[in-house]
Amino acid sequence: MLTDSITVACATCANAFQEAGGDAAGWAIMFMVAIIVPMAAGIIFLIARIARREAAALEPQFRDQ
Repeated sequence: MLTDSITVACATCANAFQEAGGDAAGWAIMFMVAIIVPMAAGIIFLIARIARREAAALEPQFRDQ
């Protein structure tokens, strides 16, 4: 049963790629990367900015040194 569904899925994907030019999966992956990388960079930038502001506003007696 499992091998039948894999065979059907592979045949379906293979036919779809041949008819659509074969690069639909590549464009989908590039689109996801183009969305995920800027979002991750933005989150990292935001966390770093919050940490720097917190360190700057912290009173000297509470700093680790």
